[in-house]
Amino acid sequence: MRGLRTVFVGLLALGLVAVAQVEITFWSAPNPSQEVFWRQMAEAYMATHPGVKINVSPMPETPTSEAGILAAIAGGVAPTASENVFVGFGSELVKSKAIVPWNAFPEWEELVRARNLSSTIKAWEFPDGNYYIIPMYVNAMLVAWRIDILRELGYEEPPRTYSEVLALGERLKAKYPDKFLWLRSELEVPTWWQRWFDFFVFYYAASKGQPLITGNTITADDKAAIEVLQFFKTLRDKKLLITEPLATGFEVGKTVMTVLGPWSFPWWRENYPELVYGETFVLTPPPVPDWYPAEEPIYTFADAKGVVMYAQATAEQQKAMWDFIRWVLSDPEHDLAWVKITGMLPARDDVGTNPLFTAYIEEKEPALLPYAENIAFAVPPIAHPQFVEIQELMGLECIYPVLIGELTPAEGWEAWKAAIEDLLK
Repeated sequence: MRGLRTVFVGLLALGLVAVAQVEITFWSAPNPSQEVFWRQMAEAYMATHPGVKINVSPMPETPTSEAGILAAIAGGVAPTASENVFVGFGSELVKSKAIVPWNAFPEWEELVRARNLSSTIKAWEFPDGNYYIIPMYVNAMLVAWRIDILRELGYEEPPRTYSEVLALGERLKAKYPDKFLWLRSELEVPTWWQRWFDFFVFYYAASKGQPLITGNTITADDKAAIEVLQFFKTLRDKKLLITEPLATGFEVGKTVMTVLGPWSFPWWRENYPELVYGETFVLTPPPVPDWYPAEEPIYTFADAKGVVMYAQATAEQQKAMWDFIRWVLSDPEHDLAWVKITGMLPARDDVGTNPLFTAYIEEKEPALLPYAENIAFAVPPIAHPQFVEIQELMGLECIYPVLIGELTPAEGWEAWKAAIEDLLK
């Protein structure tokens, strides 16, 4: 029997034996490095699984990747599975029965153990008790500071509180009138996902991680939200915030702070090799109001997304995709490849303690260490099906009117809450 099997494998390698194939499609995020990772995984898997053909391509992103997915579902051409889905969009897909629960597949618990997800996965449970998204990564958004410029101004470490930030701004303007603290042109546009990288980051820091919305109820910390809006307004009034659309600011030293995700580091290495962690820039949690206790951890927003399986796929395709995803995520070496290729940390309980990851990070990418340390204090996106409208209205009704002085921070905040009231019913 063993001899016959050896002969079969040899003929298979020579292409002399036909194997029935199931064809599946995986959409990666519209990010070149993530596409590279999934293509490599697919090629390695297919090399030992000749009965499966995996087509990997980046998802359409016009006007957004979420819109591209919805258009594919409506047209009946959804992929078998995709990454790049966060809990808010996942809630919309679950409501329309467009995705299937991963925990319905065999060996689900085995995968949770193999990827060391036992704690991390709890935040991804949906109200019906199912898990429709396997988390791929969790990026705790941090603030980068041009420590080289700060040292020129007499600072050995970045400011921690709002008043300290404003004092830094005064010193910066006195020495470098053409420089700014922060470049954030997106504050003046209502694009929903941009709120993840400005208001949400500072709000979760000021509120100690208090959720903005829980279920269909606004549960935000009003005081913290208003203080964030006042901070943004003061930065603009003092000409410390630049909202002109510029391609770069922090990288060339025109600004000294920026909200940063770890995906920037591979691009920096290629285009701005002078940006070296610990030498020209450092990373901290977001600044907080002056009253924030010094001994307490500071929360931030979590750019957290994962993989979903689409209901349009046949049972055979779903089974094949499940086996592929399980193969990818059950091997820690694959997660290490993810770190090396994408520069992002995998969603694992042990990413900050497993020597496989820590040894690589400490030697090759020490800037990832603060991200690993802050995962526990990173709050994921709001899990509401109307997330687009909710976040667009935050820009339209609140942030922009406050920045230009049409509304006070308190008025802007109340205007946003009133505007989303009907969406939450």
